[in-house]
Amino acid sequence: MAIPESEKIVTIFGGSKCREDSEEYTQAREVGALLAEAGFTICTGGYLGVMEAASRGAREKGGRVFGIVMNQFKSEPNRYLTDKVASDHFYDRLQNLITRSVGFIAIRGGMGTVTEISLVWNKLQTGVIEKRPLVLLGDCWRTVVETWQEQLVVSDEDVGLLDFAATAAQAVDIIRSRTA
Repeated sequence: MAIPESEKIVTIFGGSKCREDSEEYTQAREVGALLAEAGFTICTGGYLGVMEAASRGAREKGGRVFGIVMNQFKSEPNRYLTDKVASDHFYDRLQNLITRSVGFIAIRGGMGTVTEISLVWNKLQTGVIEKRPLVLLGDCWRTVVETWQEQLVVSDEDVGLLDFAATAAQAVDIIRSRTA
């Protein structure tokens, strides 16, 4: 599938297990809607939870939604995707989620979300990808990052590569201002 060079894609990371009545689902749906209204295409892992919510929000506003799916997974992708890109390997899937995007928004999830954030953050730290926004949306992230700083070798300079947002609107504002 060809993607126009001018297309601005934002990848949204988050857990697959949240329900429709959860704060994470609500945040993701709003993020998807706001990004679509701002003219962004969104990209997710393509399945349930935050991925579905973001896809749903974008589609409800007429946006384009890429799902980077895994051939190995038994579950069906969510119904809100406009395009699917299939991967055979987990690392290829992560690469697809990262390299296509001008920015990233992470919403509370599990170890998969931590893996995705860690990989993007490391690529930003090492200059493997050029600087772009990595926005951590929600109350949990400051505590998580502070704990990493206390327990691991994470500098203030490293943390400076991250943006924190309390609301979906703030997260999208950061993306808009840093990708203009």
